Amino acid sequence: MTVQTSPELSARKDAAIAKGVGMSTQIYAARAENAEIWDKNGTRFIDFAAGIAVVNTGHRHPKVIEAVKAQLDAFTHTCHQVVPYENYVVLAERLNAKVPGDFTKKTIFTTTGAEAVENAIKIARHYTGRAGVIAFAGGFHGRTFMTMTLTGKVQPYKAGFGPMMNDVWHLPYPNALHGVSMEDAIASLERLFKADVEPSRVAAIILEPVQGEGGFVPAPEGFMKKIREICDKHGIVMIADEVQTGFARTGKLFAMEHHGVAADITTMAKGLGGGLPISAVTGRAEIMDHAQPGGLGGTYAGNPLGVAAANAVLDVIEEEDLPARAERLGARLKQRLAAIADQVPEIVEIRGPGFMNAVEFNVAGTDTPNPDFVKRVLAEALDRGLILLSCGVYGNVIRFLAPLTIPEPVFEEALEILEASILAAKG
Repeated sequence: MTVQTSPELSARKDAAIAKGVGMSTQIYAARAENAEIWDKNGTRFIDFAAGIAVVNTGHRHPKVIEAVKAQLDAFTHTCHQVVPYENYVVLAERLNAKVPGDFTKKTIFTTTGAEAVENAIKIARHYTGRAGVIAFAGGFHGRTFMTMTLTGKVQPYKAGFGPMMNDVWHLPYPNALHGVSMEDAIASLERLFKADVEPSRVAAIILEPVQGEGGFVPAPEGFMKKIREICDKHGIVMIADEVQTGFARTGKLFAMEHHGVAADITTMAKGLGGGLPISAVTGRAEIMDHAQPGGLGGTYAGNPLGVAAANAVLDVIEEEDLPARAERLGARLKQRLAAIADQVPEIVEIRGPGFMNAVEFNVAGTDTPNPDFVKRVLAEALDRGLILLSCGVYGNVIRFLAPLTIPEPVFEEALEILEASILAAKG
């Protein structure tokens, strides 16, 4: 199949929209349902991107749509800080109960993942009276100035945007394939404390349980416990960025559940809203309560439509047992990739918990990343009607983010296309 595009609409886009807003495809969506998208020409695509892990519950899940329509009939916006509403309170109560950690929690709502991270840093600094923040190379936390600074990937996120924010340091993230062990990462933290910043100046350590843009790299067993111990020793706030890993994607509601420790603050977005913009920060009550009234919030923070969608998303995850389905889907995907690995020496690793999976490609028989192979796979897949995304510091990783609700026949069709596309990319 040849991908159908809209040259006239693409030209209008180029004339009207800043080129800094990148696009992975030239598909212009006309409608979507669960794991399928149809463009303006009626061409059907299977969606293995899910809006970058936003529609974990599928495009237009009936329960999410029903909840949003009901809210739309009631009211769309009052600003919770002016006239509050009950479903905001209900969602906060639910997240306080579900976010990992056997301690009293409180929550605030914001609009985007970057805004959630910004507020988490604000709260940690206010609580500790310290300025320093430690993040990790390869991590992605957003595009605002603080979150761009925290992001450990220069291209395309930092290049040309001038000086970054002060008092932020980056450490190597454990990645055995790239020669960084857990011990290496911890040793680099200890060196940082000796060479650059004393622990008593550090407000927070922020990290993703599975790095997203960095290549879908899971934190190794024991790493989160070591970070937790170091934070406890020095009075540092531990922040888990669960913006992409949250809401059943990794086989648990939150990825931190795989590690047996809890962060002090957890940031959430993407899958929480099921397609509507909403994000959240949940943390220890004494930390969350430290900021003065008016210090947190925003005009659209916790918009009623987003809150209604989020409450419905939590219902769907529970009723359809999406964490268990993520485990099953991810296992089948990884098995399918493993079955062709002998035919594709470019495959160097297949990884990821639940249905947050990735495959990494090098030049065959070498340690050299192979982003060109990835580009060929993505193009072959799109020609066949499958939308895929790349990631990784070197652009040599394909990540898989299909909705957790994807119908079985559509999933099997996607696996067939994926296999054919990888084999075709070999030439």
